[in-house]
Amino acid sequence: MSGVQTDELKSAPAVAGRLSFSSGEWAGAFGDLGTLVPFLLAYVTVVGVAPSGMLLGFGVALVATGLYYGTPQAVQPMKAIGAVSIAGAAQTATVTPEAVAIAALATGLIWLLLGLTGTAEQVVRWIGRPVIIGITLGLGLAFMLQGTQLMSTAVWFAAPLLLLTILLLARKAIIAMLLILVSGIAWALLNDGSMASALAETRPGFVPPVWPFGQVSWDAVMTGVLLLALPQVPLTLGNAVLAPVEFNNREFPQRPVTERKMAISTGLMNTLGSFIGAVPMCHGAGGMAAQTSFGARSGGAPVILGVLLIALALCFSESLTVLLRLFPQPALGVMLFLAGVQLALGSCDFARDKGERFVTLGTAALAIWNVGVAFLFGIVMLHIVRRGWLRL
Repeated sequence: MSGVQTDELKSAPAVAGRLSFSSGEWAGAFGDLGTLVPFLLAYVTVVGVAPSGMLLGFGVALVATGLYYGTPQAVQPMKAIGAVSIAGAAQTATVTPEAVAIAALATGLIWLLLGLTGTAEQVVRWIGRPVIIGITLGLGLAFMLQGTQLMSTAVWFAAPLLLLTILLLARKAIIAMLLILVSGIAWALLNDGSMASALAETRPGFVPPVWPFGQVSWDAVMTGVLLLALPQVPLTLGNAVLAPVEFNNREFPQRPVTERKMAISTGLMNTLGSFIGAVPMCHGAGGMAAQTSFGARSGGAPVILGVLLIALALCFSESLTVLLRLFPQPALGVMLFLAGVQLALGSCDFARDKGERFVTLGTAALAIWNVGVAFLFGIVMLHIVRRGWLRL
């Protein structure tokens, strides 16, 4: 991103309304597909989650988020829960759709409790800014790494697409997004001989969400709470509470948010979403950076994507696996890479103190691997530094 574009991003909120449906909002609405599409596809094909409730959960959460916050706040799958669910279902078949629904309910209740009691804000005040900056920087670098890995599956296709997208972002973000979508669809059709016939057989049809708690076993409860929900808490605090607040308040100072609001909205969308079979969801700084990088400046972008997902849930949920195959890995990699750049750009405001810079860089490095571990490392090291126990 150029310096001119970064300045535009910082000044845009002063003129943009809470809700806009301009071309920039439409382009930004699709900016987070690099994270969303792989998880949706894996949840359906590997874990066996019913697509209608999952899509409806994301759609309603996105619309509510856009209307409430008035900024491009993202709604994403919780990555740790998603990764464990998908890997577990693929390897041992112990993770069931019922366990995922239990995880969503447990996660929602945990964050409602943390938000309503004010515990989340107390924890944030105790953590310290060097740790928050490190987590945000590490997430940006992790997105760039993931994007590079996806683009490496077809470098000759992804490299020129990335270059053209960067050049277009400074002028017409909507054209940049259309370029990614159209070229990605063309790539999918040319490289998968069954795509055209599968699309031709796609038909609209309504499939209502199912009640996920009809046949819940103790194994599902234990798996959902102990294996999925609880290990996600430190990751969510870093990626879905601290980092989004930091990014939002830097890029959209006229519409500030608090950790308490982030915690409560995370709790509400998971608690309510669990009743229709939605998967665990959270806000995310990377998703917000992705939408912003493609031109989103208001709550219009999440509302647009949310409405589209609701329509997909009500009319084409049974065709989800076919439709998601239209977004191939190289194109998704371009989106992820640019989201990472946008996120990391604003995370370079390091402290002057050498010890605090050490904490930030160490936290960032570990956050590329595991945000929960990075979070704990940062807290411990920052307290060591501030007590003068570390000499560099």
